[in-house]
Amino acid sequence: MGYMKLRVASYNIRKCVGLDLRRKPDRTLNVIAGLQSDIVVLQEADKRLGPRPSSIPVQHIEDRTGLRPLPLAANDVSVGWHGNAVLASPDVVVKKVDRLHLPGFEPRGAGIAEVEIGGQTIRIVATHLGLMRKHRAQQLHYLRQELEALPDLPTVIAGDMNEWSPNAGFEALGTGFTLHSPGRSFHASRPIAGLDRIGHCGSFSLYDAGVSETPEARRASDHLPVWADLTLN
Repeated sequence: MGYMKLRVASYNIRKCVGLDLRRKPDRTLNVIAGLQSDIVVLQEADKRLGPRPSSIPVQHIEDRTGLRPLPLAANDVSVGWHGNAVLASPDVVVKKVDRLHLPGFEPRGAGIAEVEIGGQTIRIVATHLGLMRKHRAQQLHYLRQELEALPDLPTVIAGDMNEWSPNAGFEALGTGFTLHSPGRSFHASRPIAGLDRIGHCGSFSLYDAGVSETPEARRASDHLPVWADLTLN
């Protein structure tokens, strides 16, 4: 039996507002397309106020990137849940989605999608953790409990973890996951911190990872996108 290869990316798109303070969804979509990923997890994909409409015209996503948004939105105008969205290649079949409210002072959430790709069912967790470490610990502990209550599946976790330390702050997630920082992704104008992470359970192995530092990516958001190439035994 061979290995399934999967490229997963994570990108905080800052509601499509670039470092020039202009909202340019087409620019954001160009960056996403350049990642050439099977799965792209987005943060700050929805605008902040009211019903939180998508910052990207949903009808343009597939035409510009070849990816489709998974049904994480809880209304007709958002593309994600608490700003967390998941885009996937057309051959990815959605089997189930769950939406979690995460504890903490700020409103935060996580989207969980069970999908079938290449005949294999896997779980994708998309999240954006809080600014304070004590709240991030609460959120990771809660997320771990929720995952442990679900059927066992190969699982990938991706998002803006807001953790400046290269190797601390994730103890509450437990020992079942390995979190990778593919490189310094923040601030896009002068990257000094690896806030954006991609993690996986023991069913996956990492064989390559990196940060997209194209000129367009350096302008499109205050975060650079990160990606990881994974194999599933």
